[in-house]
Amino acid sequence: MNTSVLTAGIALLHLLGMFAAMHAVTHTRTPQGAIGWALGLLLLPYVTLLPYLYLGSSRFLGYHPGHAVAPPRAQPEVSPGAAPIAPACARFSAIGALQGRPFRSGHRLRLLIDGEAAFRVMLAAMAAAEHCLLVQFFIIHDDVLGRRLQQVLLQRAAAGVRVCVLFDGVGSHALPQHYIDTLRAGGVAIHRFATHRWRNRFQLNFRNHRKIVVVDGKRAFIGGLNVGDEYLGLKPPLAPWRDTQLELRGPAVADLQQLFADDWRWITGELPPLLPSPADGDASALVVASGPADPLETGSLFFTAAIHAARERVWLSTPYFVPDNAVRSALQLAVLRGVDVRVLIPARPDHRTVFLASTLHAHHAVRAGIRVFRYQPGFLHQKALLIDRDSAAIGSMNLDSRSFRLNFEVTALVVDTAFAGAVETMLGEDFSRSLAVTEAEYRDAPYLRRVAMHVARLFDPLL
Repeated sequence: MNTSVLTAGIALLHLLGMFAAMHAVTHTRTPQGAIGWALGLLLLPYVTLLPYLYLGSSRFLGYHPGHAVAPPRAQPEVSPGAAPIAPACARFSAIGALQGRPFRSGHRLRLLIDGEAAFRVMLAAMAAAEHCLLVQFFIIHDDVLGRRLQQVLLQRAAAGVRVCVLFDGVGSHALPQHYIDTLRAGGVAIHRFATHRWRNRFQLNFRNHRKIVVVDGKRAFIGGLNVGDEYLGLKPPLAPWRDTQLELRGPAVADLQQLFADDWRWITGELPPLLPSPADGDASALVVASGPADPLETGSLFFTAAIHAARERVWLSTPYFVPDNAVRSALQLAVLRGVDVRVLIPARPDHRTVFLASTLHAHHAVRAGIRVFRYQPGFLHQKALLIDRDSAAIGSMNLDSRSFRLNFEVTALVVDTAFAGAVETMLGEDFSRSLAVTEAEYRDAPYLRRVAMHVARLFDPLL
């Protein structure tokens, strides 16, 4: 009897594995992923069925972002009282069409370098909110910085300001319930961004990696910083923590409000307050949003289009260098065009598997003529892109498949010579604190470490 039950159970698992393999072949985004899942589900369903349930979906179902359906061409938009759109925006017309929103003129921008300076400005801006405060982070910790944020939010709510807070359910899994309850008791509307609906219920891969703060519809902040003491450089061995945030004023703040509203409506069914975002400068900017609900692979296409637009230089800073074929080819073609291509990556790992895969990708990049550098003082977490002498992007997108396909992300692409000059100065200082990667890094590594790099690369679609 027991043998018959066991045999029937094994047969059922293999049958379920076969159906799951058929689903993987028809729905997985990459051929490598489809082959990997299909073989595992057919040969070892008792090992792979449960992981596939949690990790196998490639689309975030039911979510409809405002930029998901793009027109054939997104024309630049001049805001009332603003300077004309920068002519160089035309080089990035494909990115505007991909987003379904135009470049807008009339922006004032400021780089906020590293955590203490960035949070000093952001918390002061939040404390000055008079009408509405929208706050979204991938990670919020209940530590010194997290409690500083909590107090500002409670004070603003007590003053009658509408305060709406989103945090990612996976990224902030350690956030205690009493932190949330304290905010709700003080009048703050706070919610966990989760997969939420039954079709996505078991999926852990989809994460909202955006960091957005909007104050009264006039000032916005985006970038790489989350809320935690480690982002202030207070937690060895990764300290000091190198990161960058962008303060943005002008019409594109309305687009950031709309992105927050898309996420807020997904969770609550309601819209947060949306306030006017007047012109406040001369720079042209485009908000670039991406996510697993997009019909196209927006993150990868953004980097590919931006790199193809370069004629003089492409400087990239990313904590995770795991490019897909399209981005890798774009970087290689840029080198062949004579473009100065540099990639800045960490010298210290925060995730071992990603670091091993990044090391192998860095080796292949160096062999293709791409200059790769490792930042030495501490952990590099900033996500910055510099194109030629007039364009730069700051946001939350990493150069990996997770940001390309699995995370909700946001970046601001700015066309403005002065802002690009500020990014050049910042990255120039970072490169001066870095060491060039050579072929010897891979060649002289122990054999087993080289094998580990190649094994880690097999997981590129999930990194």
